[in-house]
Amino acid sequence: MTPPRRLPARRRTAVLATVPVAVAALLGAAGPTAPGTTGAPGAGDPYFPLSGNGGYDVRHYDLTLRYDTSARRLDATAVLTARATQRLTRFDLDLTGLKVTAVTVGRTKAAFRRDGQELVVTPRHALRAGQEFRVTVAYHGTPKPVTDPDGSADGWIPTDDGAFVAGEPQGAMTWFPANAHPKDKASYDFTITVPEGRTAVANGVLLGQRTAGGRTTFRWRETQPMAAYLATATIGRFQVERYTTRDGVQVYNAVDAREARAAAPVLKKLPSVLEWESKLFGPYPFRAAGAIVDHAPDVGYALETQTRPVYDSAPDLGTLVHESAHQWFGDSVTLTAWKDIWLNEGFATYAEWLYDEQHGGPSAQHAFDSLYARPASDGLWAYPPGDPGSGENIFGTPVYARGAMALHELRRAVGDRDFFRILRAWATGHRGGHGTTAQFVALAEKTSGKRLDGLFRTWLHTPGKPNRS
Repeated sequence: MTPPRRLPARRRTAVLATVPVAVAALLGAAGPTAPGTTGAPGAGDPYFPLSGNGGYDVRHYDLTLRYDTSARRLDATAVLTARATQRLTRFDLDLTGLKVTAVTVGRTKAAFRRDGQELVVTPRHALRAGQEFRVTVAYHGTPKPVTDPDGSADGWIPTDDGAFVAGEPQGAMTWFPANAHPKDKASYDFTITVPEGRTAVANGVLLGQRTAGGRTTFRWRETQPMAAYLATATIGRFQVERYTTRDGVQVYNAVDAREARAAAPVLKKLPSVLEWESKLFGPYPFRAAGAIVDHAPDVGYALETQTRPVYDSAPDLGTLVHESAHQWFGDSVTLTAWKDIWLNEGFATYAEWLYDEQHGGPSAQHAFDSLYARPASDGLWAYPPGDPGSGENIFGTPVYARGAMALHELRRAVGDRDFFRILRAWATGHRGGHGTTAQFVALAEKTSGKRLDGLFRTWLHTPGKPNRS
């Protein structure tokens, strides 16, 4: 994600309150159900305690969406295939702002109720630990974004010709019921029906499209594991470009005509950017790639939606490199707690530095030195990137810039040969899965044969401007 520009107050929607973990635990214990048989209402993330849920693991989402761009009404059905990780007499899904009309578990109607952002489901029969089950949710309404702690809009964001759909960190729940924490990744199918003349773009490979009765239906499939915040269903009047790279990756670009002229020279470089990143980080992790370039001037950021980043306007080359690098760092290798966001943003920022360095621009050392010259009072040193302290700070300058600086210090400490081995091993060894800061430090030490805990403690976890080694 590119750092969001703070939005004017008049555009902010109601902020979803985050509650302490202890309160979330109490919410999960409420009611007459026996202890140990209810799924937790959150995944336990201290920054977003109610994001995600406990007691089950989603394997697949099948989303059928019908969106009226004039009325801004969504009619939808979501089918989740999941596995219970404990005995369940009740479990939660994350969903906000939309009216649920029916829920079934298997083929049997289930009781449900709303509790803030939680859809609380009580199946007729308890689910045993290890049991695979299907949940079908029918719902409709006018999806609206949430406002994140930093003031930026997140989720289903209406535009003048459709919707800009970007879910980091908590916006997935604005348009489909989900286990919406990065710890739970799944495959996806999307069937999206929109008025004829509009294009609906989701993740993965386009399976087909059909127009009838004044509407067009698009079918998309992402077979690789994906966190809910990386899903998109962006809709608009787009010019579409399709081709296959020489590595066999299917590229699908959708560009708003108002952004087409500015976007064209940058998007032309996408194949070479992906090829360059593949040489550094290992094979591109997905079957599909591309870009969604919308005209959404009030959004203020781009997001690395899996296989096909979404941009609020024509990106510059640095932004394209950044969001493309996220396909390795953040999308394929996904964090397990939002405090580790530097593993996404620091890595993608350092990819920009490397690209400049290897394409006739300033060196990564120059980028580092320019930042380090900032005084101790500068916002760059406001908090350590390894634990920014709250959801308000996860897209702040320290996470991006100081996170990249930590990687550059690692490079200086271990040398180029081991540094690039570490980056590649991280991306390939955790491909399709998850990673933590502790695991990255362990990999760096094992690869280099050096003790690096002091370096990472200084650059990731120590408040204030670090002293240089």
